[in-house]
Amino acid sequence: MFALIIAGEAIFLLPFILMRVFKPVIREAFLISDAQIGEAQALYGITAMLSYFFGGFIADKWEPKKLLSLSLFLTAIGGFWMTLIPSINTLKILYAFWGVSTILLFWASLIKATRQWGNEHNQGLSFGLLDGGRGFFAASIALFGASILTFFFPKKGVEITFENKVETLQYIIGAITGIVFLVSLFVWKVLPKEKSEFETGKEFQFNFKKAFALMKQKKVIYHSLIIFCAYCSYKLTGVYGTYAKDVWNYSLEEATYFAVFIQYLRPIAAISFGWLADKLIPSKLIVPSFTVLILASAFLGLGFFNEQPIYLSFTIFIFMALGTYSLRGLYFAIIEETKTPLQMTGTLVGIISVVGFTPDIFMSLFTGYMLGENPTIIAYQKLFTTFTIIPIVGLLAALGFRKSISKL
Repeated sequence: MFALIIAGEAIFLLPFILMRVFKPVIREAFLISDAQIGEAQALYGITAMLSYFFGGFIADKWEPKKLLSLSLFLTAIGGFWMTLIPSINTLKILYAFWGVSTILLFWASLIKATRQWGNEHNQGLSFGLLDGGRGFFAASIALFGASILTFFFPKKGVEITFENKVETLQYIIGAITGIVFLVSLFVWKVLPKEKSEFETGKEFQFNFKKAFALMKQKKVIYHSLIIFCAYCSYKLTGVYGTYAKDVWNYSLEEATYFAVFIQYLRPIAAISFGWLADKLIPSKLIVPSFTVLILASAFLGLGFFNEQPIYLSFTIFIFMALGTYSLRGLYFAIIEETKTPLQMTGTLVGIISVVGFTPDIFMSLFTGYMLGENPTIIAYQKLFTTFTIIPIVGLLAALGFRKSISKL
C-alpha cells in the first residue's frame, strides 16, 4: 500500500502540485497569467479525458507494476523539459503530454489495485489511506520546495529579482522531477508481479459492450457527477495561495506556506473520513461534505468576512479544504456499494473518470478568466459565488446515488 500511496501522488507532483503550491512564483518566472495557465491545463484535461476511458480497459488487462512505473518514468521526462522554463506554447504541449503520461497507463490501474488491497468492509479506510497518504506526501514535497524558495530568495528588505525567481523555480522543478524518477524505480522494485490476475498472454480487446452497459446505469451516472463536483472543488484549491497573496497581501513566501498548510489538511480529512465511512456507509458521509462546501463557498462569495480579521476567512478556507479532501477519500470508496465485479473495476473507473475529471479541461480556464490578470477581492467573490452551484449539484447527485443503490 505504501508503494501505491507514493506512486499515486508522485505522478501528479509536476502537472498539479507544483502549480497549486508555487503558482504565485510560476506566474512571475514564466511571465504568464492565470488564464494562460488555465489554457495549458485545459489541454491536459482533453488528452487525459481520452486516456481515462481507454486506460480502464488497459488496467483490466495488465499488471500495475509495469503500468505504474512506466507512467512515472515518462512523466519525469516531462519534468526535465519544464526545468528549461519553456515558452507558454511549449508549456501547453508539455501539459498535453502529461495528460497521457499520468493517466493512460496509471489511473485506473491505481484504483483497481487499491480496491484489491482493501476487502469489502474496508474500502473507506483503503481509499482514505490512499488519498490521505498521497496528501501527506504531496504536502511534504511542497514544504521541501518551499524551503528551497526560502533558501534562495534574498532576505527581507532586499529586492527579489526576476533572475532569483527563475533560478529558484528551476531548482524546485528539478528536485521534484528527480523525486518522480526515483519513485518510478521504487515502484518497479517493490510492486509484485500478478500474473494470475492479468491476461497478458491474450490478444488485447476493448469490451465496449460491457462499457456501454455500465454507462446506462443510474448509479454510474450519479457516481460520475459526485466525482465531477468533488474534483471541481479540489481544482479550486489552486487559488487558495493566490487569494492569500492578492487579498490578504501575503508575500510570495507566506502565500506559498499557506498553500502548503492547506495541503496538510488533506491526509487529516481523507483518512479520518475514510475510517469513519467503514463504521457507517461511505455514500452517507458525502452528503455533509458537500453541505460544508456549499456554506463555505457562499460565505466567501458573499463577502461576509471581508471587513473582519483575516483569521475568520482563514477559518472558512480550512472548512472548505476539509470538505474537499474528505470527498477525495470517499468518492472511490463507494465503488463497493455499486456491487460492480472486481474484474470490471478498471472499466468502471475509466467510465466515471471520463466525466468525473473533465474539470481538468475547464476549471483552470474558468478560474483564470474569472480572476483576470490582476485579481481583486471582488473577482474572488464572483468566483466563489458562481462556484457554489457545483457543490449543490454534488449534493443532489449524492442523494440520487443513495436512492439508486438502495434498490440493489
